[in-house]
Amino acid sequence: MLKGVLIDWGGVLTTSLAESVAEWIEADRIDPRHYREVMRALVAQAYRAGAEPGAENPIHALERGEIPVLEFERDLAARLVTLDGGPPEADGLLARMFAGFRPVEEMNDMLRLARAAGFSTCLLSNSWGDHYTREGWEAIFDAVVISGEVGMRKPEERIFHHALGLLGLEPGQCVFVDDIEANILAARAIGLVGVHHDEPAATIAELERLFGLPLRETGTARL
Repeated sequence: MLKGVLIDWGGVLTTSLAESVAEWIEADRIDPRHYREVMRALVAQAYRAGAEPGAENPIHALERGEIPVLEFERDLAARLVTLDGGPPEADGLLARMFAGFRPVEEMNDMLRLARAAGFSTCLLSNSWGDHYTREGWEAIFDAVVISGEVGMRKPEERIFHHALGLLGLEPGQCVFVDDIEANILAARAIGLVGVHHDEPAATIAELERLFGLPLRETGTARL
């Protein structure tokens, strides 16, 4: 019987990372093609290799809180180029990158309804610094796990077990919602029910099906 939900933040409870990055690229005049090449290589290696020894990259260290945010920002800025030909301003780079995140109200409402119905809820987020808007979290989360604060990151198995321990639940009793496939696959491998988030309506409908109750403030749930 399902009793809880672990859920990602950026791109799930907020608008997409792509939207926020697009705003930042325009504002900072980043060369978009060069940015995509740099980030595609970094992110693919970070999530393909996971925590394998010898496969570390700056994203691993940042997400586990092992390096200061400014160190990562300087490393990333040195890899990027603006349309003017130089590197972007390093200080505050990540804050500017994520400034476009906005809450997705229907997803946050879904968590409130699930929690009110007796389901345990836990935020499980890989952090790139502390750019979270924490207002109202006490109303939707029983526990919060942010990678840089606990020294673990998705898709490492140990961070899932840490989150489950805070809720006092077993993997088979929880759903995990994330927009990154590698994280979903890792969660399923230890027994969590994985829901790969793409857009709110489909995710909420799947959670309604799994939990067997309506999870929308208005309209009729599809059970």
